[in-house]
Amino acid sequence: MAAFQYFKQNIRKSAQLIGLTTAELEAFETPDRILRADLTIPLEEGGTAIFPAYRVQFNNARGPYKGGIRFHPGADEDEVSALAAMMAVKCAVVGIPLGGAKGGVAVDPKKLSQKEILELARAYVRAFAERLGPDIDIPAPDVYTTPEIMAVMLDEYERITGKSLPAMITGKPLSLGGSLGRDTATADGAVAVLSALLVERSLDASRLSAAVQGTGNAGAQAARLLQALGTKVIALADSKGTLVKDSGLDVAAVLAEKELSGSVLAAARGGAHQANASAIIASGADIFVPAALEEQITGVNVSTVKASVILEIANGPITPEADDTLAARGVTVIPDVLANAGGVTVSYFEWIQNRTGERWTRTDVEAKLQATMKNAYREVADFSADRGVTLRQAAYALALTRIIDAMKARGRI
Repeated sequence: MAAFQYFKQNIRKSAQLIGLTTAELEAFETPDRILRADLTIPLEEGGTAIFPAYRVQFNNARGPYKGGIRFHPGADEDEVSALAAMMAVKCAVVGIPLGGAKGGVAVDPKKLSQKEILELARAYVRAFAERLGPDIDIPAPDVYTTPEIMAVMLDEYERITGKSLPAMITGKPLSLGGSLGRDTATADGAVAVLSALLVERSLDASRLSAAVQGTGNAGAQAARLLQALGTKVIALADSKGTLVKDSGLDVAAVLAEKELSGSVLAAARGGAHQANASAIIASGADIFVPAALEEQITGVNVSTVKASVILEIANGPITPEADDTLAARGVTVIPDVLANAGGVTVSYFEWIQNRTGERWTRTDVEAKLQATMKNAYREVADFSADRGVTLRQAAYALALTRIIDAMKARGRI
C-alpha cells in the first residue's frame, strides 16, 4: 500500500515545516488504541470460517473517532492504522470536530454469500461494541461495505445496547437516518474546492478542458459536475481504456453506455476514439482528475503530464517523486486530504442530524458542504501563499497544527 508510505512522508515534511519536536511527532504517529479480533461466522454450506478483524482508533483529540470499515482481503493492521491516521488528518484539514479511525476485516467478500457477509457485519459489531458509540467511535462504509451493511451493524449495536442510537454509524440507508447528499458527497466536495481555486485565479471553467480517470461513483459524478460548469470533458478512462474526443464528450451518454456495456470504450463513435487506459494521463486537458487508483503519476510518466491543475479524488495518485517534479514545473495539485474530504464531511452532517433529530434537505446538505469545502480551501491556500509551499504541504501542516494543539489542550503531550 504505497499510498500510506507517501502519507507518512508528507507527515514528516510538514512536521519539519511547522517545527514539531520529535516527541510531538511521535505522539501523533502513535495510535491511541488498536483493537483486534477473530470473527467466526457460520457458512451456508456448513461449518464455520474465521476472519481477522481490526479497528484502529488513531486520534480523538479533536472529537470522536471517525472512519470506515472495509471488507477486503488485503486489510491488515498496518493498512488500517495508516488509513486511520489519514482520516484524522482529513477531518482536521476541513475543520470538522472528529478524530480518525478505521476498521477492516481480512476477507474476500466475493467468496461469501450475502447472508454470510451480513453475519460478518454483526460479528464485527459484537467484537468491538464496547468501543463504539455516537460519542466514542462512529464507523461508516468503505471498500466493499454498503449502506445495507451499515444498517445491519446499527441493528446489532442497538440490540446489544438496548437503545435507539442511529448516530453510532453513518452511511446508512435514508430510511434509517442516512443523509441526503451522501451518495455524491466526495465528488461534490472535490469540485467545490476546484471551483474555489478557479475563482481565486480568475479562470473561467467554461474555457477549460478536463480529463477524468475513473468512472466509479466519485469519478462519474466529478465528470458530470465539470460538464455542468461548462468545462469541456475531453477524456474519460476506466480500467479497460480511455475514450477521447477533443471537442468534448457527452458525459451522460458515455456513462450510460458504460452502464450497459461495462466500459466507456463502447461509446467510441461520433468523433470519439479509443486509447489505452494510461493515455488519460497524457491527455491535453487543462485539468486532470485522478479518481481511481494510487500511484498513477510517477517518476516514469510525470513528464507526459500536460495539465496545469490536478484534482486528487483518489488517495495517493501521485508519488512523492512525481509530486516534487510537478511542483517544480508549477503544476497545481489539490491534495487528496483536502479534495476528497467531502465524504467524511457529509458523514459528519449525518451524525449531527441523527443526534439532533433534524432531517436536512439535499439543498441544505449541499450548501453546508460547499461552505465547508470552500472555507477549507481558503485556509489551505492562504497558508500555502504565506509560507511559499504547495497546497499539499499546507494542508498537512494545518492539520498537524490543529491536532497537536488539541492534544496539548487535553494534556496528551
